[in-house]
Amino acid sequence: MPTTVPVSDSNDPAPVTLPSSKPTERPISLVRSLLIGLVLVPVNVFWMTVIEVRWYSLDGSCLPLFITPIFLLFMLVLGNLCLRRVSKQTALRQEELLLVYIMLVVSCTFCGHDTLQNLFGCIGHPFEFASPENQWSKIFFRFLPRWLLVTNKGALTDFYSGKVSIYSPQGLQDLRSWIGPLAAWGVFFVTLTCLYLCLTILVRRAWIENEKLSFPLVQLPMAITADDAGTVIFRDVRFWCGFALAFSISGLNGLHELIPTLPEMQVKLFQLQPYFATKPWSAIGSTTSSFYPFMIGIGFLMPLDLSFSCWFFFIASRIFRITGDAYGWDTGNNNGFPYFGEQAAGAWLGLGVMLVYAGRSYWAQMAKSVWTGAKSPDTAEAIRVRAAVVGVAVCISILGLFAMAMGMSPWVAIAFFGIVILLGVVITRVRAEFGAPHEIVFVNPVQVLVTVFGTRAIGAQDLTLLSVLYWFNRGYRNHPMPNQLEAFKMLDHRQAVRFRGLVGVLIFAFVISLISTYWANLHVVYEAGATAKALGFKSWVGWESYNRLAAWLTNPTAPASAGLYYIIGGFLLTVLLSSVRTAWIEWPLHPAGYALALSYAMEYFWLPILIAWALKAVITRYGGGRAYRLAVPFFLGLILGDYTIGAIWALVGPLMGTLTYKIYI
Repeated sequence: MPTTVPVSDSNDPAPVTLPSSKPTERPISLVRSLLIGLVLVPVNVFWMTVIEVRWYSLDGSCLPLFITPIFLLFMLVLGNLCLRRVSKQTALRQEELLLVYIMLVVSCTFCGHDTLQNLFGCIGHPFEFASPENQWSKIFFRFLPRWLLVTNKGALTDFYSGKVSIYSPQGLQDLRSWIGPLAAWGVFFVTLTCLYLCLTILVRRAWIENEKLSFPLVQLPMAITADDAGTVIFRDVRFWCGFALAFSISGLNGLHELIPTLPEMQVKLFQLQPYFATKPWSAIGSTTSSFYPFMIGIGFLMPLDLSFSCWFFFIASRIFRITGDAYGWDTGNNNGFPYFGEQAAGAWLGLGVMLVYAGRSYWAQMAKSVWTGAKSPDTAEAIRVRAAVVGVAVCISILGLFAMAMGMSPWVAIAFFGIVILLGVVITRVRAEFGAPHEIVFVNPVQVLVTVFGTRAIGAQDLTLLSVLYWFNRGYRNHPMPNQLEAFKMLDHRQAVRFRGLVGVLIFAFVISLISTYWANLHVVYEAGATAKALGFKSWVGWESYNRLAAWLTNPTAPASAGLYYIIGGFLLTVLLSSVRTAWIEWPLHPAGYALALSYAMEYFWLPILIAWALKAVITRYGGGRAYRLAVPFFLGLILGDYTIGAIWALVGPLMGTLTYKIYI
């Protein structure tokens, strides 16, 4: 039976179909996958912590398709192909490989840039950096929930200065100060992740089976793990051409980093502002361009309408900024112009509202089934939905108790977590439908609430507690929910892995990832020192949160009228674009493109996406679906080649004790 790898939505050519061998008779072994994951998850977590926290290289968890899990899967597949030559019965099946990959991806959602790495940058920050100059102790210390923070000065001094082994008597003594706060945050984050898992189960059938979203980012792991499809794609010259091109470019640049006399091919972050030095053109600011090979590959897999909308709205945003500078729109009460953060917040909230509205019949049917106990033609799915609804209720109750224990006002907690959940669902939808990067830094619930209500209405205590929670909603690059939904997609309709088995694997991965992340961060940072040698330590997250808090409490603000207008404007424009798109199917501008164009992701990726869009448009226009399908292996090769050499440089650097080339940023 062929293995179908979806690559597009309804306005793109048909999916690519990769041939596969006859299925083996040997049943899959969850135990084998769990054991391999039990070994590789701590390895992956430690590796990522070393390269992102200690050396600040690779930035592999900032991308929608994580680098280290793809590299480790590639190595596992190559080893498995060798094992297959010896004994086909012993070799891992595709489902087993995918389960290991899923666990590795889950580990990145715990140890990556925008989750628990940030926690370690905030958990002791106020007590380490309070000073007579900033007067934090007078301004907000009385509102801090100390049971969630590390307050022991000795433990913090060792953490920030380094040269301490956590296995030494001194290190073990320091760890006592961490046990309580880390345990509490562990309960919080696992609960939040389980909430996302329950929401994933609720939307799974609608988005995977009913709407058949394209899930572009599952193509690469599916292609290289398919039973014998790995051999097929590895024999494809187009695949290896793409692999060799990307590998060679980043390989040459990596050698140049080590030996500056060697040439390089600049593909990262050209500053455009020097070419627009005069007013009003200089208003483009720090706009950059790049030619990331891996992003050209990912952009080629994106639907044409979204890739077009992303670069179109990004260029339009720069024109808007230049026009505003020319006409003086950035003066007076409008001095926050162009308010891209507020526009983006409105756009993402608008996407969420339209998503809920568009699925109203599905939600109503689900609610009726759960509430009345109506029989369903699919009894198993009905049981899953009811269990997921109960899970959502339990998780929300735990989060509510957590907020209550912190001392947060009920209305603030409801508004805050409501925005958090809505953003998670919307990011998951955009990722499933388009595979686009979702680096929407600073579109966070705290800023939205302050803009809408002002600091006085929220109050000093709630502002402090929201600042303590800032670490997990500053950015969403390694958000758990999109990766969970992709796990269900990769194993959809595979009878060898039962639904409960996949849920169990995910929960197992949650626990192992949490423990591994705690250990890796404490081990690495205590040894290197947070402010001594840990180049990627996330102290800036703490500075952002508590400096902003001090400013709010020192100079209270009313609702920001101009910023609020831009939130409303972004919301209304998104609703308008959604409505026009629904009424006119040929409308080329997608509302998600507007939301993404105002994010950091498009700062880095607008040009690779434009290049990928142009290539895909030409290929499909003049070659049709067949030409497109023939081109896909080349672009998959671009991604894998760039990721492979990027991972290799991320191994070489720590082993040599030096900074090496990063394929991103």
